[in-house]
Amino acid sequence: MKIRTLLGGGAAILAASAGLALAQAEAVPQSADARIVRVQDDGGVTRGPVTNLPVPRYVSLKGSEGNARRGPSLSHRIDWVFRHAGMPLRVVAEFGHWRRVEDKDGAGGWVHYALLSGVRTALVTQDMVDLRSRPDADSDVVARAEMGAIVRLGECTPGWCRISGGGQRGWVPKAAIWGVDPDEVRD
Repeated sequence: MKIRTLLGGGAAILAASAGLALAQAEAVPQSADARIVRVQDDGGVTRGPVTNLPVPRYVSLKGSEGNARRGPSLSHRIDWVFRHAGMPLRVVAEFGHWRRVEDKDGAGGWVHYALLSGVRTALVTQDMVDLRSRPDADSDVVARAEMGAIVRLGECTPGWCRISGGGQRGWVPKAAIWGVDPDEVRD
């Protein structure tokens, strides 16, 4: 059995005096095709047939490891092993106790729902992104985040999101992270 693994490096949010390590994900190729199961509701929102939650939606990896399988059962081959607790993933389909997930590069597979959390996280996609005190490009820089850092996602305005990680907290432009839709607003 061949297992692909997402390996991490030392991505971090850096305060003025200290660097704090967070997880990083590397790009991997797209896994095999899987059946996409969706239901359209009257409001135009696509919802999963099992949870009735929006599809696609973002979740995170609950533990430090999760197998992504070729199909929605334990008998299917493992294509990827996600190895970073809190890694943001996008649910694109549902089937019974299984969720079809993708990472920022589109790699993924079917993961058992018990391995996923509704806690929202994001992946920093630009290097040394300034975390600002307010959602304004002219506000003070309070910290910097390295590309690949996995951070907790807070509130989001149309153009900015508040993130936290490694004891630091601040606002970043939405374009600098993956794990939130461009038009999504969070309180």
